[in-house]
Amino acid sequence: MLVLTGIGRDEAEQWTDALAAAAPDLEVVRGPVEDERERVEFALTFVPAAGEMAGYVNLRFVCAGGAGVDGILRDDSLPPALPLLRLVDRVLTARMSEYVVHAVLHHHRRIAHYVAAQARGEWEVREQREGTRVGILGLGALGADAAHKLSVLGFRVAGWSRTKKAIPEIESFTGPDGLRALAAQSDVLVCLLPLTPDTRGIIDSALLAELPEGAYVVNPSRGGLVADDDLLAALSNGRLAGAALDVFNEEPLPAGRPYWSHPNVAVTPHVASRTDARSAAPQLLDNIRRARSGRPLLNRVDRDRGY
Repeated sequence: MLVLTGIGRDEAEQWTDALAAAAPDLEVVRGPVEDERERVEFALTFVPAAGEMAGYVNLRFVCAGGAGVDGILRDDSLPPALPLLRLVDRVLTARMSEYVVHAVLHHHRRIAHYVAAQARGEWEVREQREGTRVGILGLGALGADAAHKLSVLGFRVAGWSRTKKAIPEIESFTGPDGLRALAAQSDVLVCLLPLTPDTRGIIDSALLAELPEGAYVVNPSRGGLVADDDLLAALSNGRLAGAALDVFNEEPLPAGRPYWSHPNVAVTPHVASRTDARSAAPQLLDNIRRARSGRPLLNRVDRDRGY
């Protein structure tokens, strides 16, 4: 039995349909399951209720319903030896790159200016930006794909990650000095880092001060990576040109928060890259087969690193 828990109603229905089509012999239930918990071997979840995973005593693994696992790791009762898996899916990756490319082009081509000019009924031409430099925080599956696609479009792209990466045409930075160096050369700063104790609040006043005047910030990863007060201050004092934000420290973003009404902020409701169950189901089923045959599991999370 596989349990779906801590996942929205629509997403759970999509997973149920996708798994039924691909593996009709797999019993899939929507959690939490009050009875027959001992029959549950596998769990797919995103933000489980506190302590819930500890109730499934015969779990072979827990798989995240998306790329991030921070919502699962919040649960201190998760058995430390229980394998935790993340999804690395081509559709999820492609959708994230679409969002990033759109946000970068939106700034690069001054689209916000032209939308505002249209609302005023004004024909107002601005000089086209040239040589926009993009810095990407995080060069994992998502960051590397976005970096490649931006590079193909002619942007000069660099990235920062925990370890140095060898990606053609992408300059790689690591460490605190590398983070500052990346920021200093980023006209657009894109954050695609996982949320861990080390990365929480990484976009703060110190990092923002390293960006060139008039830089633009894009965050479709996790809201906790941004120190909101610091970002709002940099937006309000004119140091930043703007920001595209898809994720927030509180979700849904409460009414009245400054991001909603800030003229230089584009807000989207955590839609940059939603998991496609039809595309991701084969990976989950492959890991079920691997668990049952004793083979190594794919995309296992390092609990110490948090991803």
